[in-house]
Amino acid sequence: MSQLQKSVSWVVYLMTLHKQPGGQHAVCEQSEWEEMERARPGYHTLVQAGILNEGEAERLARGTAGDPKQRHP
Repeated sequence: MSQLQKSVSWVVYLMTLHKQPGGQHAVCEQSEWEEMERARPGYHTLVQAGILNEGEAERLARGTAGDPKQRHP
């Protein structure tokens, strides 16, 4: 299967940061998340998996997934 044919899913997770108590939302491919979990199980917190496109994952991470589209004059 070529890279173009390969279906990629995305995840949003809460990145654990030492000097930021609430952490920070981040986005990566599902395969990258699985690799991070194997290396350090439970270190970061999964928010949502199985997102079908990167743009939607980014909007979810920023908290703007349900916001109406902005109109520019």
